[in-house]
Order: sequence, then structure tokens, then C-alpha cells
Amino acid sequence: MFNDIGTFELVTLVVLAVLVFGPDKLPKVIQDVTRMIRKIRDFSESAKEDIRQELGPEFKDFDFEDLNPKTFIRKQLDNDELGLKEIRNGFDLKKEMAEVADAVKGRESEAAGSSGSADPSGSPAPSAGRVDLAKKPEPAREDRPPFDADAT
Repeated sequence: MFNDIGTFELVTLVVLAVLVFGPDKLPKVIQDVTRMIRKIRDFSESAKEDIRQELGPEFKDFDFEDLNPKTFIRKQLDNDELGLKEIRNGFDLKKEMAEVADAVKGRESEAAGSSGSADPSGSPAPSAGRVDLAKKPEPAREDRPPFDADAT
């Protein structure tokens, strides 16, 4: 429960508790808090036992930690009835990305290496299905006349 509290945080909490409750009342407050925590734990354990009894003998080995999604997934991955580890190990993301990058680089070098027919400016003409990114797009033609505010 308190695994991620360091020494600095613990000292800070103790100093704050002494300042808030005072050194005289602090032992009584600590006793009250520990008593309350024990009661909550006892209530929780009795509720778990009641649930286990109500579920019947089929769920005798039921563990409430299995309801935590992280624990459930971890147990399913350890079980490996479906061969998930084999699938996960067979999928190499770095290899797949390298293949895609090589394919893209291969297309770029192919486009730069092809001479094609040249136009008068000396640049190669784009082949069918390819877009020349160095060429600026032509402005769109307007099919309708411009809007005239005075005419309406």
C-alpha cells in the first residue's frame, strides 16, 4: 500500500501530523486510525467469505484479485493456451518497419533513377500514375462568375 512513499515523504507526514494534532494527542490519533483500519480489513474479509459461501463450492478457489484487469490479462498470457507468446514473439515490429522503409526508399530511388521523356526545361516528365511533387499545382479554374454585392 505504501510502497512508493520515500523517506522524505514519510518524515514530512510525521512532521505534519505532529503540527496538526500536537505531540500530546498524536498517540491517541494513531491508535484510532489503526483500529479503524483493522475494522475495515475485518469487514472486507467477512464480506469476501460471505460471497464465497454464496457462490458455492464451484467457486471455492475463486480469488478476488482475478477481478483486477491487469491480473486477469497477466494470468491469461501466462496460460498461453491460444499460443499468444508464439504470435507475440513472431511479430518483430522493428523488422516490419525496416522492410516498409526499404520499400519506400526503393520507390524513391527508382523514381529518381528513371530518365523518362524530358520536357523542354530538361526535367523528366512524370510517368502515368505518378505525381511530380516538384511541380507547383495549377490554380483552380473558377466555373462561376465572381460574386457581385451591388448586383443583388
